[in-house]
Parts: sequence; C-alpha cells; structure tokens
Amino acid sequence: MSLVYVFNNYGGPETEALIDRDAPVPGPGEIGLEVRAAGVNPADWKLREGQLGRGFAVPVPMGQEVSGVVTAVGAAVEGFKVGDEVFGVPAPGRGGFAEHTTMRASEALAKPAGISFADAATIPVAATAAYDLTHVVDLDAGSSVLILGAGGGVGYMAAQICAVHQFRTVTVASEAKRELLEATGASFVPSGAGVPDAVRELFPEGVDLVIDLVGGQALRDVAGLAVSPDRVVSAPDPETAAELGGTSRSTNPESMEKITEVIAYELVDPHVTATFPLDRVREALAAVETGHAAGKIVVIP
Repeated sequence: MSLVYVFNNYGGPETEALIDRDAPVPGPGEIGLEVRAAGVNPADWKLREGQLGRGFAVPVPMGQEVSGVVTAVGAAVEGFKVGDEVFGVPAPGRGGFAEHTTMRASEALAKPAGISFADAATIPVAATAAYDLTHVVDLDAGSSVLILGAGGGVGYMAAQICAVHQFRTVTVASEAKRELLEATGASFVPSGAGVPDAVRELFPEGVDLVIDLVGGQALRDVAGLAVSPDRVVSAPDPETAAELGGTSRSTNPESMEKITEVIAYELVDPHVTATFPLDRVREALAAVETGHAAGKIVVIP
C-alpha cells in the first residue's frame, strides 16, 4: 500500500485526509515515481474549494508538482529508466502529496545533480509560472516591472528573474516580506491602499509590465500603472485582467527546461522556507492559503 493525501469533498480543509491506496502503476507513456518532494501551491486549496471546477470524482489526490526517483517505466517510454532522478507534474488523478505517483514521461525532466529534490519540486508549477509571467513580453534591460503579491514562491522567483534581466522592479507584498524582496535588488511597496501612489512616485511614466499574483480589487488598483493595458498579465485572475485589457499567463512548453537551467546556475533560488511530512500536509496548505508563507513550502513524504 502507499499513502496519498486527498480531499473527500469540495470545501474546506476539514475534507482533507491521508489515505492508503495501491501504489500507482504507470500506463503507456508514463513513469512510476517514488516521491521525494512535492511543492505546495495556491491551486491546491483552490481545487479543493471547487474554484477550479468540480468535475473531478472524489476522493481527489492533491499536489501538482513533484520530484523523485523512477520506480517503473510504462510501455513506449524512452529516455528514462528505473533509478533516474526526475521532476515534473503528476499524471491526472494521481497527486503529488503521496509516497508514490506516476507522471507522463513527456512532461518529466531529469533532475540536475546540483538541484535538491526539494528545490526541483518547486519547478514544474511555481518556477515555470514565474518564468512565463516575466517573459510575457520582450523587455530590455532597464525596463520597469511591478510584481503584485511578490512574497510567495512565484513572486519571489519572478523578482529574481527580473534581477537577472536587469529590470527595474518594484514588488508589492506584506511588510513582513520587505527584507526578502529588497534582497533581490527590487524596490518594495507594502500592500494596501497606498500602492498606486507609491509606485507612481517611483515610476511617474508608468511601468512596462504589471505581473499580478493577487487578482480582484488589488489588480484593478494597479492595472492603470501599466504603460498600456496589454502590459498587464495575471496568473490568478485572467477574467479581471481581460476586462481591463490585459492578458493571462501563456504557457511556453520550453519554460520548465529554461528555468531549470537558471536555477542550476544558482541565478534563481526557489527559497524553500519550510518542509512538512505527509501527515502534516494540512498545515502546509494552511500556510499557503493564509498568504503568510514567504518563498516555497514543500512536502517531504
């Protein structure tokens, strides 16, 4: 048997449970994995609440990015063998908060030796999102970027990517994240009613790109700071972004490989700040859901 963390009904954290299942067997085109680490993301609790749809039959395994060691190889798989260290997105319905899972071989990458399992588990969702959002338009060195909600895993990595490209970056987050974000070389503005005025003082002519990781009214408040509406991109709230003339994140199939190279060269640090075992996944999810976590939280089975 193999442990997996699930939610049994759509709703709050009281629906979550750690249960036994048979270790998943990889199908054609898949690899089996002994999970060594799994990243925690806002999408995990949003899925549980039904914000991403309710079409999945319960119980639903949770966890959307993992790293681990290949335990089995399905039919028609080339390039992977038992014992390889890999990372990627679990196959649909398998989940990453688990002792074992499977993933499509086409969506897996070999883990570089210099990247830990914990850091590798932040790449498929969070780091890849940070890369996509910072590359939604081509910007030259010296361009200005505003990151709204910069204190979490995606925002912090986005700020580091901006530093690599020598952008002039202003980050918006809670006051507790100031030191972390200023260490990337970015300017810092505490979240709240004064954000638009504070950003205008730094960039009177507007910013070349607004990256939104919050959505809702906070996005509406800063969207007008962009030099044009199409320079607003939102990960959590594409509907509001579109209403304002902006766009949603577009996924580049090469992003995971590219950001992995940047992390391997130690130009971007996923900044794993806490790890939790499988029997404490509820605490890990709560830390992400409340927005108090700085950097990334990872589950270690």
